[in-house]
Amino acid sequence: MGEQTKIQPQSQPVQSESQALPQIEAQVQTQSLSQPFNTPTTTTSELTTVPPPITSPPAKIPSRPRKIRKVSPNAAATTANDPKSSPTSTTTTTETPKTPAIKTPRTKTSQQLVIATPRIVARSLTCEGELEYAIHYLRNADPLLASLIDTYQPPSFDTFPTPFLALARSILYQQLAFKAGSSIYTRFISLCGGEAGVLPETVLALTPQQLRQFGVSGRKASYLHDLARKYQNGILSDSAIVNMDDKSLFTMLTMVNGIGSWSVHMFMIFSLHRPDVLPINDLQVRKGVQLLYNLPELPRPSQMDQLCEKWRPYRSVASWYLWRLQESKGSPSSVIAVSTSGNLTQQQQEDQQQPQLIDPINSILNLGRDVSGWLI
Repeated sequence: MGEQTKIQPQSQPVQSESQALPQIEAQVQTQSLSQPFNTPTTTTSELTTVPPPITSPPAKIPSRPRKIRKVSPNAAATTANDPKSSPTSTTTTTETPKTPAIKTPRTKTSQQLVIATPRIVARSLTCEGELEYAIHYLRNADPLLASLIDTYQPPSFDTFPTPFLALARSILYQQLAFKAGSSIYTRFISLCGGEAGVLPETVLALTPQQLRQFGVSGRKASYLHDLARKYQNGILSDSAIVNMDDKSLFTMLTMVNGIGSWSVHMFMIFSLHRPDVLPINDLQVRKGVQLLYNLPELPRPSQMDQLCEKWRPYRSVASWYLWRLQESKGSPSSVIAVSTSGNLTQQQQEDQQQPQLIDPINSILNLGRDVSGWLI
C-alpha cells in the first residue's frame, strides 16, 4: 500500500494517417484566417512549415557614366529664351555657330601722302639742249653748287672717232706729261696710218719692239695688245660699249689690263659723254666736295655717293664744276688735258697713286700687276 503508484500518461489512441490529415488541414485554414496576408505560418509539426519564396538576385546591368556638361551662367537665360529647348533639359546647352569676323583695314587719318616724282632719264650730254637742261636742274637742286655754275664756264666735250681709239689713247697717256704724251701719241698714230687705222688688227700686228722704238714701254704695249685681243675675241666692241649701262661698262672695262677705275670714269665722261658719272676716286673731286660743303675732313670714296645724291642724274656736270673750283684754289687739275688730249699732269698722277685712292674692286681685278704700275 505504501508503494507509490506510477501514473503513466494516458496514451492517446493512435490515429491512422488518413484520420489525421483532415484535422491538420482544418488547423492550417483556421490559422491562415486569423494571421495577416503573406505572413509565414509556423506549426508544431514539420509538415506545417511553409518555406519562404525564393527570389533571384537582380541582374547586374552595367550603366554608362553620365556626362555632365558645365553650364555657363548665361545658359539658363539662353534656354529660357529658346522656344525649341525642352523645359526639363538643364544640363545641355545649344551653342550658336560663330560667324568669322570680317577684318576691316585700319585707316590712319594722319597718314602722309607721298607724291612720287617722275624719274628723269638723262641723255648724252652732246644731245641738243641736254647740257643746258642739266645746268638748270643742278642750279635748282643745290644752291651751293648754283654759285659755282654762275661763276665758271659750262663744260665742253670733244668727239672721238671710236671708243677703241679713245681707250688706246688713254693707255698711252698714262703717267706722262702733256708734251711727252702728245709726242708718243703722234708717233703711234703715224705708225698705224692715221686715227682711222687704229684698229684691233693693226695694234695686234705691232710688236713690242716696234712700239718701244716710239717710246711705248713694254708694260703699255702689253696693255694695248690685251685691249685689242678682247676686241678680237668679241668680249668688247664699239657698239657694245656705246649701248652698255654704266655699271656693266665699268665692270667690263676694268677687266682690261692697264685700265683702272679713274680711266673708266674719264672715258665715260669725256668720250661717251655719260651724264651721271661720279669719279669717287678722283682726289680733286673729293677736295671740291669738302670745300663746297665746308666739311672738316676729306670725304672717303665710300661717302661720295651719299654726299652727291642730290646731283643725280647729272653728276658728270657737277664734277666738272668741282674741278673748276679746285683750279681756282691753285690745285692742278687734269680735266682740261683729258678733255682735249687725254693727258695727265704729273701732280695728278702722284695724287691718284696714293693708297687711299685705290679702288677695292679694281684692285681685285688687277691682281698680279706690278705695284709701281697702279693705274689712274
